[in-house]
Amino acid sequence: MSDRSFLNWPFFEERHRDFANRLRDWLSARSDASGCDPERVEGGPSTSRPEQQAKAWVLALAQKGWLQPCLDLDVRTLCIARETLAGTDSLADFAFAMQGLGSGPISLAGTQQQKTQYLPAIVDGTKIAAFALSEREAGSDVAAIETRARREGDSYVLDGEKTWISNAGIADLYVTFARTGDAGSKGLSAFLVDAGTRGFEVTDRIQTISPHPLGTLRLSQCRIPVGNLLGEEGQGFKIAMATLDLFRSTVGAAAIGYAQRALDAAAAHVRDRRLFGQRLADMQLTQSKIAEMATSIEASRLLVYRAAWTKDAGAERVTREAAMAKWHATETASRVADAAVQLFGGRGVVQGSEVERLYRDARALRIYEGASEIQQIVIARSVLGAP
Repeated sequence: MSDRSFLNWPFFEERHRDFANRLRDWLSARSDASGCDPERVEGGPSTSRPEQQAKAWVLALAQKGWLQPCLDLDVRTLCIARETLAGTDSLADFAFAMQGLGSGPISLAGTQQQKTQYLPAIVDGTKIAAFALSEREAGSDVAAIETRARREGDSYVLDGEKTWISNAGIADLYVTFARTGDAGSKGLSAFLVDAGTRGFEVTDRIQTISPHPLGTLRLSQCRIPVGNLLGEEGQGFKIAMATLDLFRSTVGAAAIGYAQRALDAAAAHVRDRRLFGQRLADMQLTQSKIAEMATSIEASRLLVYRAAWTKDAGAERVTREAAMAKWHATETASRVADAAVQLFGGRGVVQGSEVERLYRDARALRIYEGASEIQQIVIARSVLGAP
């Protein structure tokens, strides 16, 4: 990230600035040592499968202690981590984010035994976590989940299908949401399902324009111990929403990382590119576009770190603030990446170029963990006082 002055904002303490600088220096040293583009990961070439890259990043981050914020749940630190990682490599950010999202429900609602069993392994990288919420007919509408769990003696038996699940196929643990009661949000519960459990399988991998491990899960007579219930029966929706409320601002932070990369790449390009006898950077239309990109990024940062600070300051919920942050930052990232492609011209649409990758990476952010349209509904209801 080129501009680090935002770390002097009053939202941050010295520990946040220290964390940001150490993480940036570590990422820079890795890139310099490998002599490769930012998309390469230790342990494999940049063309290796995203599953291999994501697993390599989990181990690399764990070895240096960078996954600890996933347990500490200081939202400002989580946001700094995601902005910094996304500003270097999309799969580095993905690996960090999924360890946080997969462990978050355990930190928020787990018993001491569950925390002891799973959380240290997630932080040291020996277990990869996943958050299994979505279904084919239950994405934005979480209350429509159809996967069912029934109690049989000292076990729960789960039946159903989950899809659009990040880390599908590489995760060791899936926080899985299923219905234990009547229709609606109050009938949902959360469970800890270990990979390898009989009746659990990954049925297919989903290929997206921004490659990362994504797939569909099937649970067929999947029997797990009663002790794998997370919280109490009927608390699943509450646990899911509390987790998303905590991590939604971090999606905006990742978007800022992508946007800043796109702006930096565009600024470097227009300084060197000559057109009609002058630098592209000297043209007023170019300057207007650069100014708009930079201002939108700064506005997104303010919204993201305001939401993060508000949560860290003790607010029980930051639904409105997080929705504003996520919506504005992800929409901004798409616009900035698109503007960068435009400034690069033909070079911007060459497959594998940095701005082309960023264009694809940024697009997905407007959909997952609550699409832009859902965030607008949340914001509008908070303003209008709607239920």
